[in-house]
Amino acid sequence: MYLRILRQSRRCWPHLAGIAALSLLSMPLTLLYPLPLKIAVDSVLGQQPLPTFLVHFLPPMQPGPVAIGVAVALLLVIALLANVQALASWYLQTYTGEKLVWDFRAELLNHVQRLPLAFHDRYGPTDSVYRIQHDAPSIQYVTIQGVVPLITAVFTLLGMVYVCARIDFHLALVALAICPLLFALSLACSRLVRRRSQEIKELDSTALSVIQEVLGSIRVVKAFGQENREQGRFVRHSSKRMSGQVQLSMMQAVFNVLIGLTIAGGTAAALYIGVLHVRARLLSVGSLLMVMAYIAQMYGPLQLLSTKATDLQAWFASLERAFLLLDQAPEIAEIPQALPLARSQGDFEFRAVSFVYDQSGRGLRDVSFRVPAGTRVGIVGATGAGKSTLLNLLMRFYDPTEGQVLLDGVDIRDYRIADLRRQFAVVLQEPVLFAASIAENIAYGKPDASDSEIEAAARAASAHDFIARLPEAYETSAGERGARLSGGERQRISLARAFLRNSSVLILDEPTSSVDMQTEAAIMQATEALMQGRTTFMIAHRLHTLKSCDMILVLEQGRLVEIRHNQPGTMLDVGRFVLGGKELDPNQETLAFEQTRERSSEQVKGAAASD
Repeated sequence: MYLRILRQSRRCWPHLAGIAALSLLSMPLTLLYPLPLKIAVDSVLGQQPLPTFLVHFLPPMQPGPVAIGVAVALLLVIALLANVQALASWYLQTYTGEKLVWDFRAELLNHVQRLPLAFHDRYGPTDSVYRIQHDAPSIQYVTIQGVVPLITAVFTLLGMVYVCARIDFHLALVALAICPLLFALSLACSRLVRRRSQEIKELDSTALSVIQEVLGSIRVVKAFGQENREQGRFVRHSSKRMSGQVQLSMMQAVFNVLIGLTIAGGTAAALYIGVLHVRARLLSVGSLLMVMAYIAQMYGPLQLLSTKATDLQAWFASLERAFLLLDQAPEIAEIPQALPLARSQGDFEFRAVSFVYDQSGRGLRDVSFRVPAGTRVGIVGATGAGKSTLLNLLMRFYDPTEGQVLLDGVDIRDYRIADLRRQFAVVLQEPVLFAASIAENIAYGKPDASDSEIEAAARAASAHDFIARLPEAYETSAGERGARLSGGERQRISLARAFLRNSSVLILDEPTSSVDMQTEAAIMQATEALMQGRTTFMIAHRLHTLKSCDMILVLEQGRLVEIRHNQPGTMLDVGRFVLGGKELDPNQETLAFEQTRERSSEQVKGAAASD
């Protein structure tokens, strides 16, 4: 873990070296702190001469009258240097800590964005958010508040031991006698803290997921009046976390008490031996005071080494979780010699393609078809038939488990991923907007677009008129996930984004399923213009929206059961489709409506029979 943390913080090695140097600079200042006290006791109150190294720097003088001035001046100089050192160290630690966290979070986010959809489907966003936001900062705690202080403490401890041994060797041995006990206590507590910290992190992440679920589904919660229920669910998860945190804090508090008592015992033993040495005239009173001051400062690093060991375990538990996120390998890998792709023609072919999601068994099985460039393809099928899976394979969100998906005669796995994704413009059933201006949302796929290009795209999507009526027009904020706009307005912004993207392939995933008939007509008119000259894949439950398609793919339980072709430039007669052994009426509002009505009828009959 230490080696990995060092590798992760390699960009800040010069800063960490500076922090370590400043920390080590504090060691000689710490060693000098008891010196003015010794001078005051032995040379001012007593009659002993000044320390030898000071005599070389001062003119001959009487010990008593001038020694007090030397002691006070020395104390002030040491304090000034120590505070300057502390100020420089504080600034460098703050800057380095923030940079470490910033770099680590940026790397985590960059990596998480490139993980496959299967990972996000399996774990959801909350756990990743918690690891990036709450676990990542532990890297600064380990390096700046953990490793650097430990290194400084070790050198300070060695310096104190050396100085104490030079003054009174036996007192130094007595003071060090408690080290094995401190080590044993630290080892025992560290293991418990590491395990309990991991459990608390899991509980914390679970409680956060409850908050995100509630706030993300606030309309449903309010509509069903389940505020108290969700409050209770959050309280249950949070109470477990609180109980675990209290137990952990009590464990660390008991450990700190044991450390304090052990150090107090060592101090008492050293004081007892020191008094005996003074009585035996082996030590002066000033030397005893100086040794006791050094022992107190020596126990400081010992206590720091002991308590930091437990703190490090809690920080390690967080970093392990963050590193596990980095260890997730992207399932969609780019080959070393991937081909560039400027603009494709849009000629697709599926060759015996199969794909199965983990555990669920859903997906596609042995699907084969060809789509010439510029073709409009409609995709129909019941929920779970594999419509969205087919589109995900087109854009290489997943790789087939068998078979090939070809674009312009080349397996899409041979293209650069970024170049491949640039070929697609996507309009989803639930339009995704960001908490940014309308202009920024339209230009999301082309950030360098000019204002005139943005406005032209909005006009093409029949969005300019309503945008112009907004308080700040194109600079109006859309709100989080476009909350300040209606569903139809959000969808037209998505269409404008697709117009501006100007890609060779267009993906329309039920773009009109959540709007009224009047808005649908406006959207379909804009969509008709958008589809001109592009290979288009359209999922739709309303069959009449597919009349302009050149071919329709009918999926059932992951299999392609029918391909219906039409002459280019004419309207496709959707006629009657057979799906699951039942005819589908094109005049029916939606396929889902047909299935829902049938299920509801069966439930009513069952309820009547039970009555």
